[in-house]
Amino acid sequence: MDKKLENFCDFIEEGTSPFQVVEAAEKRLKEAGFEELRFETAWGITGGKKYYMVHHGTTLIAFTISKNIKHRDYFRIAAAHTDFPGLRVKPMPDVECKGYRQLNVEVYGGSILNTWLDRPLGIAGKVALRSETVFEPRVAYVQSKHPILTIPNLAIHMNKNINKGIELNRQRDMLPIVGVAGESETEKNFFIRYLSEELQVEPEDILDFELYAYIQERAQSIGIHKEMISSPRLDNLTSVSALLDGIIEGEREKGINVIALFDHEEIGSRTKQGAGSMLLRDVVEKIQFSLGRDACQVKEMLYQSMLLSVDVAHALHPNQADKTDITNQPILNKGICIKEAGNQSYATDCEAIAVVQQICEKEEIPYQKYVNRSDIQGGSTLGSIASSILPMKTVDIGIPILAMHSARELMGSEDMKSLSRFVTGYFSL
Repeated sequence: MDKKLENFCDFIEEGTSPFQVVEAAEKRLKEAGFEELRFETAWGITGGKKYYMVHHGTTLIAFTISKNIKHRDYFRIAAAHTDFPGLRVKPMPDVECKGYRQLNVEVYGGSILNTWLDRPLGIAGKVALRSETVFEPRVAYVQSKHPILTIPNLAIHMNKNINKGIELNRQRDMLPIVGVAGESETEKNFFIRYLSEELQVEPEDILDFELYAYIQERAQSIGIHKEMISSPRLDNLTSVSALLDGIIEGEREKGINVIALFDHEEIGSRTKQGAGSMLLRDVVEKIQFSLGRDACQVKEMLYQSMLLSVDVAHALHPNQADKTDITNQPILNKGICIKEAGNQSYATDCEAIAVVQQICEKEEIPYQKYVNRSDIQGGSTLGSIASSILPMKTVDIGIPILAMHSARELMGSEDMKSLSRFVTGYFSL
């Protein structure tokens, strides 16, 4: 595995919740010389500099400004999402049943539930702590140092029909085991006590949390020639990593490059830190006002700019080939996917698609096209949502993967390198 892929696998291991994804992204940007901004303060930005801002801990926007920026220089934007399907810990999560300790969780996004069974699971996310100022609670991040949860399958001896298919109940069947219950009175509220020990705080100082179970397994190269990668969270940390590569390495001589890493795509994007909020438009406008552009120039630049929505695509499954469109059949390691849909669930714009194809041809990057079968609805991305607020040329792209929304997904190693090269080219040409 080459250095860039090793760095990507390290990023996957660090990005165990949207909070940790943004934390890892922020680290990479700081190392590359990006300066942090806060939206609630004035921005003294100048040409030739690099900046980023974090929004509610799980969304990050970074941008670079060409050295000799002119008022007619426009934006190139690329967006991806920091969240992924999984399990979210509920408030007051302690459950004791027949001598076992369990956690009460809810399913987040469209997970393939049975793939979460029998796996080592950790906990990661954010905890809000008591403070002296009620409107400014202290915030701490937590990530378990070892697996603390698992959801065991029921033995086949007790369910002879299990290989014929079984529907898992989200409330009953997805509760993870965290340990064996004791008899001591001090062992009540065991999860809060666990958090207090991890954070070195008093249990009563923990007011609330946003915590997720995550697959505590590392990405691995597989295949006879190690040409594939099996890993948790490929959807959509492949795109997040490629966007970070692109904004760091891209060197466009004229204009402003922007990446937007949004939370909550897996649940619809319509939140304060999702692509359906006004956040990206507000940031784009503030950049321009900070550079001295007037309101008319701000709007002119929006309509000349371009947006990439970068998310994974479905590769053809060799055991289920009839689930794929009859003429558009992406394969692992055959190039990035340009995603199209007549109903605009993927942002489909032939002019923007032509731009993407010409970048690929110029940079010698292989590409494929993806559309759903006409009788399968398929998924959607943040592209159409974001472009309804920012009316600019928009196109959906991403790498093809198998087992999308499984606890472990499968991608081609070459496709990851192609995506990073493409985003870098998009931000350079």
